Amino acid sequence: MLTRADLENDVLRRHEAPRHPGLRCLSDAEFEASLETVLAARRADEECWVFAYGSLIWNPLFEHDARELATIHGYHRAFCLWSRLGRGTPEHPGLMLGLDRGGRCHGVALRIAPHRVREELTLIWRREMPMGSYAPRWVKARVGTRHHRALAFVVNRASPQYAGRLPAQTIVDTLATAHGRFGPGWEYLFQTVECLHAHGLHDARLEHLRSRVQERLRRAAG
Repeated sequence: MLTRADLENDVLRRHEAPRHPGLRCLSDAEFEASLETVLAARRADEECWVFAYGSLIWNPLFEHDARELATIHGYHRAFCLWSRLGRGTPEHPGLMLGLDRGGRCHGVALRIAPHRVREELTLIWRREMPMGSYAPRWVKARVGTRHHRALAFVVNRASPQYAGRLPAQTIVDTLATAHGRFGPGWEYLFQTVECLHAHGLHDARLEHLRSRVQERLRRAAG
């Protein structure tokens, strides 16, 4: 599983990606420009919330001082990103969740303390942005009875990692069989569903996928 030490060492861009010359990572200049663009769009006195909808819920790895249920509109959670490092390989890509257009998404908002914003966002960038798979943006999130701007990692449809809308069977087969440096795809799915449940949240699509993946794994086991 990915650790904070991995992020502090920038392991994805500095160590994992160079082992696969066919994978293009963001250059240092592109990486910094992406982060600076997001920081520049935030007021200095504004709270910094990060909207978590997948593994950031159950394995955030960045320091935060508040955790609240949150909902955003205009995007939905979907297995729409190929994973060629963390949950798969270039030869057998796995799948990761992204926020794609349309609908709404229930998740968790995590607040970064003001004096930690740049440091913690840098770690998040090393986790989410080594290949530019996302287009981070500030979105309106309902947190409790209030609304906050929250940073959301929306899928970058121009990225080679974007898988689009895949048939359910393709998603099931991929999650059941792909395995990368940070574990198998089915584990990522199961942990996300379990963590959503722990927060009182339910995603019918993910729960249906989990049932189908569990059945496929049982068949494969004999």
